Amino acid sequence: MADTFTWVPTVAGTSGSTTERVRKAQFGDGYAQRIADGINGESSSFNLQFTDDAATITAILAFLKLHAGATSFNWTPLLWTTPGLFTCEKYSQPTKDGSAYTITATFDQTFTP
Repeated sequence: MADTFTWVPTVAGTSGSTTERVRKAQFGDGYAQRIADGINGESSSFNLQFTDDAATITAILAFLKLHAGATSFNWTPLLWTTPGLFTCEKYSQPTKDGSAYTITATFDQTFTP
């Protein structure tokens, strides 16, 4: 069973995109034929920002380091009704502004634990 990422990102620093995997055959007359590719043909990636106190940011970093970009975890993006499986291969080192710390992370959807 995968762990669950429970921290909420800062809304202002959050963005995401979805890619539909499609097989395409292009013909010489400009006509193209397309079909969805596979049962998991849609995948999402999210660029997230977290701003909080030192203890919270330290806990987030510990979670991401524990999973080391290779082990997936459950996370529920905004407006999703169920959690998805994600990995995080890239995240920033914290920056400090007063007593608040900020990190950014990229969560990529995966379909295997």
